[in-house]
Amino acid sequence: MEMIEITHLSKSYGKLKAVSDLSFNVSKGQMFGFLGVNGAGKSTVLNMICGLISKDEGTIRINGMEPDHNREILHHLIGAVYQYSALDGPLTVRENLKSRAALYGIHGKAFTHRLEDLAEKMDFTDYLDRPLNRLSGGQKRRIDIARALFHHPKLLILDEPTTGLDPSTRTIIWNMIEEVRNEEDMTVILTTHYMEEAAGCDHIVIIDHGEKIAEGTPLQLKNTYVKDHISLYGIDEETVRTLNIPYTAIPDGWDIPVEHTSLATQLICAHPEVFHDYELIKGRMDDVFLAVTGSSLPGGK
Repeated sequence: MEMIEITHLSKSYGKLKAVSDLSFNVSKGQMFGFLGVNGAGKSTVLNMICGLISKDEGTIRINGMEPDHNREILHHLIGAVYQYSALDGPLTVRENLKSRAALYGIHGKAFTHRLEDLAEKMDFTDYLDRPLNRLSGGQKRRIDIARALFHHPKLLILDEPTTGLDPSTRTIIWNMIEEVRNEEDMTVILTTHYMEEAAGCDHIVIIDHGEKIAEGTPLQLKNTYVKDHISLYGIDEETVRTLNIPYTAIPDGWDIPVEHTSLATQLICAHPEVFHDYELIKGRMDDVFLAVTGSSLPGGK
C-alpha cells in the first residue's frame, strides 16, 4: 500500500489556481522530494495532506484514509516541521516538548522515556532545561524536529527544515533525521531549496503553477534533463580540437559536454592517447531544476 495517493487534486483561491489536476504517489518508507519555486503550490498541497485546508477536486488518501473523514487518526499518523518554528520561546526545551506530548496523551514514564530517547538521538540532552529563545538556530531546529517526532508518526512532513542553517548544522540534522527514519520506518516528504538535499531522496516530483512538470528518481531526472560533463586536463587546445566535438575552456583544462555516460565511455575508449587526466561529472539536481522550471532556487549551489 502507498503511504500517500493523490489523484487529480485541485485547489483554487478565487481566480488563482493554486493546484491543478495534480497526481502522484508516495510509497511507504520513501524519502520523497516535493520541489518547486516559491509560489508553485507546494505548501497548499502539504496543507491539504495535513487536513488544514480542504480540496476543491480530486482525492487524497493517506495510508488508505481520506483526511476529510479521518482527521483524528491522521493527527496521530502525521508529524510536521514547518518553515517557521511552532515552539514557545520563553519555555524550556523540556516544557515545550511536554506540552506537545500532552496533545497526544503522552505523560509520565512514557513522556520521560521518549524525551530521553530523542534527546540522545538528536543530541540536545545538555540544554533540556534551557529556554528556547537562548538556543542557536540549529539547536532550535533539532527541537522542532523532536516535537514532530514525539508521537512516533509514520509520515513526517519537512517543509524546508534546514533553511538558514550553515552546511555543518544541516549535515548533522540530516544524519539525525535519517537515523530516526530508518529506526522508526517513517515515510518523509521533503521540500527544500538545497538541491544536494533533494539528491538524497528516493523519488522526486517537481511542480510549477500547481502542476506536475517532472517526476522520477534523482538519477532518472539527471539522465533526462541534463548532460554529463568531462573535465579534461593536461592537453592543449590543438589536441582537444582533434576530438571534433564541442568544448569550452575551464581552469587548467577543457569542459566537454556529453549526452550520457555511455557516450563518455565511448569517447574515452576511442581516444586513450588524449584522456590521460580527466574526470566525469554527472549533471546536478540544480541543473535539473533549472532545466525543468527555467528558474534557480535560492540556496542552490
